[in-house]
Amino acid sequence: MNRSKLREIIITILYQSYIYDDKNISYDIDNLIKENLEIENDFVKNAVLYVKENQITINNLANKYMKDWNIDRLSKVDKAIISLAIYELTEADTPSVVAINEAIELSKKYSDEKVTKLINGILDKILHEEVSNE
Repeated sequence: MNRSKLREIIITILYQSYIYDDKNISYDIDNLIKENLEIENDFVKNAVLYVKENQITINNLANKYMKDWNIDRLSKVDKAIISLAIYELTEADTPSVVAINEAIELSKKYSDEKVTKLINGILDKILHEEVSNE
């Protein structure tokens, strides 16, 4: 399975976890991963676990670059896309151009043009102001 498809699975898992969190439904993140993934994959597991464990830090970083807006006001899918991209930009070995392009493609598929532009702007600012140049 290619990384683009794996990113869609990550977005699905994060989305589900956000729904459960909002509804105060208990869940095991490892079980959510297993339910969405046929074969165990370190990329998926590492991304999901990092995002879930560092969601507040990720939210704060995204909010820093959102004018008069907040990540929690976005849809859960958009929040998942931004969160995954921030993980890839700041923690993973994914080249920054790939991380941003993949987030844009996911946003084009699952969101609207305004949010796609917003995501692009946030990620570009994070890349240039927070992440050391590659």
